[in-house]
Amino acid sequence: MGDLQAVPELVATAKTAAKVSTDRIAEIVKRMDGQGGPSSEDEDLRAATDALELASVDIFSLFEARMQHHFRRGPFSRKLKSLLLEAKQSDLADRFHQYYLAINVLKHGKGASYRELLNAPNAFVVVKSAQDMADETHTTSGLVDVSVAGFFDGLTDTILEAYEFLENR
Repeated sequence: MGDLQAVPELVATAKTAAKVSTDRIAEIVKRMDGQGGPSSEDEDLRAATDALELASVDIFSLFEARMQHHFRRGPFSRKLKSLLLEAKQSDLADRFHQYYLAINVLKHGKGASYRELLNAPNAFVVVKSAQDMADETHTTSGLVDVSVAGFFDGLTDTILEAYEFLENR
């Protein structure tokens, strides 16, 4: 069995693959701009958004799996957040926690992470309320809008910063 890819290489590969989806989403949204109601583009938009959601969950899960060895036991994300806060890295701790919550919502739907995101809005994770989902004419994404410009790049940049922190402490 070969060596496991390091986190930075996994992130680079994920960013390259996700760019295809983000470019496709932007292209479809541009064509749909101004159209009212459902269109033939909805299915393509849903597929591209689903691919970006999967890429987000996958890269976060791979990061957790590859870095779990830094903690003896317990929930990786909570332990990393605590460690970052102890090291006075509150901005990174907050960003990492917000992305952790977003990934949980993508994986599990409504629950504690969803409620926490709804109650503490931030600039880099867009959460849709149940009302927003009911009012939406295009079925473009789930409860977390991964198609928002910068979501995936912010996620992967945060993962890389957390990786550097863990590897250099």
